[in-house]
Amino acid sequence: MPNDNVPIGIIGGSGLYEMPGLEEPQWRRIETPWGAPSDEVMVARLGDRRVAFLPRHGRGHRILPSELNHRANIYALKTLGVRWIISLSAVGSLREHLEPGTFLIPSQFYDRTKRSAEHTFFGGGIVAHIGFAHPVCGTLQRLLFEIAQSSGPASLGGTYVNMEGPAFSTLAEAEENRRAGFDVIGMTNLGEAKCAREAEIAYATVAMVTDYDCWHPEHDHVSVALVLDCLRKNAERARRLVADAVPRIPLDESCDCHRALKNAIMTPRHLWPKERAGMLGAILAPYL
Repeated sequence: MPNDNVPIGIIGGSGLYEMPGLEEPQWRRIETPWGAPSDEVMVARLGDRRVAFLPRHGRGHRILPSELNHRANIYALKTLGVRWIISLSAVGSLREHLEPGTFLIPSQFYDRTKRSAEHTFFGGGIVAHIGFAHPVCGTLQRLLFEIAQSSGPASLGGTYVNMEGPAFSTLAEAEENRRAGFDVIGMTNLGEAKCAREAEIAYATVAMVTDYDCWHPEHDHVSVALVLDCLRKNAERARRLVADAVPRIPLDESCDCHRALKNAIMTPRHLWPKERAGMLGAILAPYL
């Protein structure tokens, strides 16, 4: 399986692959056994680090959250040698103190989707059960928070609840999520986080608050126009955050995320179906 030694992946929107300082950009079409990723992947150099940018919804924002192929997206980055992923995502706030413009670096995810079968590489004759109690890489989370708080309102920890979409929440749903103790709501990151853990890639989210969902009495309606306006305001800060974070990621270090499969595969090696093992080639390479 090809490996271009691109250690850092960034998943997010259009502003990220247009940031100043990117050198030698090259868009690459990557085929995966899991289908097509959201778009071509831009491989570039930022300082002395090679990075890969994947537009989560495709250039031009053409893919619904429920249409995202997380397995293909993560597998494409894995084939490039990515070991660390920074995910940037717009979210709605479920807490008064998490105002629009706040960057939350969550510790937890809660799944309200119906797509669990699409959030794993395993099955088809190979069974694995990864540990997912702590779904975010602590090393990357702390680094991102340290950088985020230096440029504006930021919060460390909390829970990102992943809804299905594409419609925004009803008021009843928003109030139930608040009662459950969740902090922000989005439509994309849970599947990314699960697939990244199975691929032994350290993963953390920068959840960029754009609105108060629909529960706030002074902000009781979420519109695309409102979200886009806040996204534009967040974009420059997000570009600075990525540019500051990339050179500080400890590439010479390892964490538990990079060994997630070590004791997770239940099926004995001699029982692995050849075809399924081939589909998992980039992920199972250390165990072959």
